[in-house]
Order: sequence, then C-alpha cells, then structure tokens
Amino acid sequence: MNQQPIPRYPGKPAIIDGSEAVAYVETRIAEACCAYPITPSTTMATLFQAAVADGKPNLWGTHLVFLEPESEHSSASAAEGFALAGGRVTNFTAGQGLVLMKEVLYVISGKRLPAVFHVGARALTSQALNIHAGHDDVMAVADTGWGILFARNVQEAADLAAIARRVAEETETPFLVAQDGFLTTHTLENANLPEDELLREFVGDPRLRIRNLFEPSEALMSGVVQNQDSYMKGRIAQRAWYDRIPAVLADAMAEWTTLTGRRYGLIDAYQTDDAERIVVAMGTIADSTRDVVDYLRAKGVRAGAVTVTSFRPFPAAELAAALSGAHSVAVIERTDEPAASANPLTRELKAALADLAASGKHIPRVVSASGGLGSRDVSSADLISVFDWLADDQRMIEQPYAVIGVRHPLALEAPDTELRPRGAYSLRGHSIGGYGSVTVNKLLASVIGNLFDLYVQAYPRYGSEKRGLPTTYYLTTAEEPIRQHSELRHVELVPLHDVSAFGQGDPLSGLTEGGTLFLNSSHTQPDAIWASIRASARAEIVARGINVVALDSLALAERFAPTPEFARRMQGAALVGVFLRVAPFVAARGLPLDELMAAVKGPLTKAVGKRGGAVVEANLKLIRAAYEELIDVTAPLRQVADEPAEDRRLVEVGA
Repeated sequence: MNQQPIPRYPGKPAIIDGSEAVAYVETRIAEACCAYPITPSTTMATLFQAAVADGKPNLWGTHLVFLEPESEHSSASAAEGFALAGGRVTNFTAGQGLVLMKEVLYVISGKRLPAVFHVGARALTSQALNIHAGHDDVMAVADTGWGILFARNVQEAADLAAIARRVAEETETPFLVAQDGFLTTHTLENANLPEDELLREFVGDPRLRIRNLFEPSEALMSGVVQNQDSYMKGRIAQRAWYDRIPAVLADAMAEWTTLTGRRYGLIDAYQTDDAERIVVAMGTIADSTRDVVDYLRAKGVRAGAVTVTSFRPFPAAELAAALSGAHSVAVIERTDEPAASANPLTRELKAALADLAASGKHIPRVVSASGGLGSRDVSSADLISVFDWLADDQRMIEQPYAVIGVRHPLALEAPDTELRPRGAYSLRGHSIGGYGSVTVNKLLASVIGNLFDLYVQAYPRYGSEKRGLPTTYYLTTAEEPIRQHSELRHVELVPLHDVSAFGQGDPLSGLTEGGTLFLNSSHTQPDAIWASIRASARAEIVARGINVVALDSLALAERFAPTPEFARRMQGAALVGVFLRVAPFVAARGLPLDELMAAVKGPLTKAVGKRGGAVVEANLKLIRAAYEELIDVTAPLRQVADEPAEDRRLVEVGA
C-alpha cells in the first residue's frame, strides 16, 4: 500500500473564520494595506490595522503600514501608488466598494502591478440593499485584467492568499481572492494555517520580487496619454503576460500541494471520470456539492462535481476535459444576469465546450441555475434537486434555467432531505443582539474543536438588524469535515434567551426527539420555569421527550461581573457551561470539571483578554457556575413517567 509522504509544512491547526485567516497571512507577507471598510470585509482590515497598532513587522522585518483614505476608489488608488513604488500591498473590499474601484483596477493591471486584493463576495444593491453573499461584485470587475481565485472555505481563503501573491509577483499581474461574504468571512471552521517558514520560502522577500517603477536608475514612463499610433500596441502587447499565467498558476498550486499536502488546481474535478450528471460551482456551494455527490453515489447515481477555483485565467481546456464525458451539466451561480444569454460562469463554460464541439467531439447539455443570492439558503436538498433536474431530458429542454431556494415558477422542488456529517451534534440559538451570543458561539467552537479534536462550524445568521433585536446563531460539531454552508434544519440543542421566543416563532422546530431546550429564566424552581412555558409548547415537549434545562444567566453575570455594565454582555458566556454539561459527547469523555475549565481559559482569554484579566476570570467563574448550577426542569416529568401509573402525581409540572 502506497503511503502519502508527510508534507514539510502540514500547517498550524486553528479554529478560525475566513477574515481572520486572510489577515493572518497578509500581516505576515504584505507590507501595507490601503482599505476603506465595507461589510463583510471590514474584519480583515480591522485585524490588519490592529497589527499595525501593535507595531508588528512582517516576516522580513518590515513594519506594516495601514492607510484608510476617504473612499473605496481612493483606497485602490493608494494601493496603486504603493505598488508603483515597489511595495507589497493588499486591500480588503466587497460589494459596491469593489465596483467603485473598477476604474483603478484597469489601471493597476495595465501597469502590471502585482497587488492582491481580498473580496468578501457580496450581492450588489438592486431592488434593495443587501450586505450578504453574492458574486455580483466579482463578476462586475471580471473584465479588468485581474486574476480571480475563489475560495470554498476558510482553509482555501488562507492558502489562496499565499498562492495568489506568489503568482501575481511572478507574472506581474494583480489578483483578487474572493470568499463568500459572511458564509466564509464570518464562519468559524477548522483550518491549518500556513507556517511562517512556508510563507518565507513560498512567497519570498518582496524586495527581491517586485519592481520599483519609481527607481531613478531604471527610469520608466508610466501612466501617460497615448494616441492612435501607440495605445493599441501597448494594450495588445499585454497578452504576453496573460499567456504565462495559467502555467505559472498551475505550477504554484502544484508546489503548494507538495509542500502542504493540500491539493489545489485551476479546477477541482470530483468523481467526474464516469459521471453522467455534473454540477459546476464556485465558493461555498461548490464545497457543499461534494457531500451531495457522495450521497447520490451511495444510491447508485453517477454524480460528479467540478469546482472552479480560477475564474481568471479561465480554465477552458481543463473544464472541457472534465465535463466532456457527462450527459448533462448544471452550473449554479450566486448571481443573475437576465439580459445576457446566460449567467457569467455558464457563458464561459459553454464557450469552452463549443470549442470541443467544433472539433466533432461529444459535449453534454448545459443548464444554468441561480441560488444563494444575498445569502439565501442553499441546502443539500436544493443541490439534490439540481441533480434530479439533470436526469430529466425533457425538462432541461423546456427549462434550461432554474432557481433554487425560493418560491418561483422556475424553482426546482427540493426533497425533504438534510445531509449531516458523521457524529454531528448541532445547536441553533435564539438570542438578542448585544447579549454576547455570537462571541460566545465562537468561543464554544474553539473550546470544542480543540479539546475534543472534532470538526466544528460556527456562524451567526447576520442581518442588517442592530443591537437589541433577535438574532440566530448555529454551531455544529462532527467527526468529519463539515461542508454544508446552510442553515440547520435539525439540531440537538436549542438555547433561548427568554420564553418570549415562543411568541416570535417556533423554537422547537427542528429540535430532534429527545433533544435539549435551554431556557434563560429568572425563575429558580423547576415548576415555576415549566409554568412559564406556554401550554402548547409544554405538550409538544412532553410528547417528543425533549429535555428542558434552565438558568438565570443575567443573575449569574451580575454575581461575577467586575463592574455592573459588564453583566449584560457577559451573560451569554453561561452557554459554554450549559453546552459542556448537556452535550453527550462531553459526558462520554468523562473529563473532570477542572480540566474542562482549563481548556476554556485559553480561547476565553483570546476572546475577551483585551478587556483585562479580571474580565477573563469573571467569565470563567460564570461558565463554571452555569455548569454546576444548571436546573433540570423536566427531571420531575421523567421521574413521573418511570413510576407505576397508580403512583403518578406530577402529570403536568406547574400546569
């Protein structure tokens, strides 16, 4: 049996989101960031700015520079100036911020400046403003002459940052590295971060790799006006640079694969050798499609998936080769251009296949779907419906375009299916903005992932709503990678900020039989807590065997908070203690409480340590108290159920 060689640089394990992963890499290899904050890329710039404030140098000892001009357009111009002077520069942007830069993007590529910008890909304002995931912004600048790479997840966001930098400087071509806004930028996942030694070796010292166009000894005229006699010659001459990019990019990806063991290519073809039906996508949708392929393969369906990692340069030959043997292909895109012949990726793919058809070879039927616009949920069931569509020849002829995830005449009907990774245990929390729940969810992910060596995924359902309004957040732990980037339909634990949540929706929806409901309640007696739940919910809880536990989180926070104003923000930390108490895989490990608390302290210090040691210790005491003082509300009900019928007295506690 052939064993894979151990890579020299396997990476540093971390629980991290896409924004932090990019900032981790760029604060090590870049020299400057010129950026203007725009959601959802703001965190990247904030972390870079914090590194500057801390006086942190990059890997070659150069102290970082951060510049925030008056607008996104100005930030691109500032980056252009830094690159002209031979500096290694980055920018973090999204949405209309990227579109506002478009004029400057043409100039940066035309002057062959090897900048790397990072995009939290976001829907553009159309009939309404939206701050969430979409590929509208990246497609809007796809003609500016930049290389464009798409990350499927946090791991790829970190790795592609280094790969793009290497290729940009070797080909003197700027690159965009895109990741889905919020779905990757703000989602915590397991990742292996590139080691400093790897980045030094792979990317290299900027002083040895970047030309200074302002160097007097090598005088060069740049940014001039050209007339009819010369402009076209200069523009067409740039093809010499672009002709080199595919080979250089492929070589860099191959070298990264050898060094790290993490495989990259211009595309990633999965189970396509004998596939009859193939789905093509970019970003998180492509990540999720792999699970669906495995699910369908187990049912005997010859399904496959292709991820397009490099949108520019477009891998036409690689795509055509991967798809040529299929019967039908669907392209799913996070955008919609109804006035065009097809959506952007679909157009490019069809053009690639047309060249194949011109040589007399078989090509598959290609259909197109839009999904996930503005972070509209794309579930595993939605992706299954696309594969089902590919099996219906007549429907593909009659309807070559479809939508998923919304009610519409062109929508595909999704089956009642949810794919979950092996050993999954999930949480869906309902809270209020400003209560610290999102921060605590991240803390919980770090603790569980590191302590129990599990895969984790934690993300909030962000909206444009502000502090004081309802929020929802999700956490999944599993024994294998978590590739679904969608809202959870089935969960084992539902924490509620207050029983009033029953009047704002159905918090029991999707909670599994025998699952756990955690109530934040000011009552301290089980019967009083039970009575505070509306009767219809109590009946459902009993019928489905749901366990109810409760705690007065605010009272606990007030007990331990170093100052009164910290109490409201601290109360969310109680959830860590609750989770450690009720999650079955925690109990199965049999770890002593002191060991659990020791594991909590490291991630807790990272999360709130900037507020001082007193705040860290107060939160730690709060978490321990929540673990020890958790009230089991339904214990009396379970005791009654175990008694002989003639001895039962507590048929309804608190009724």
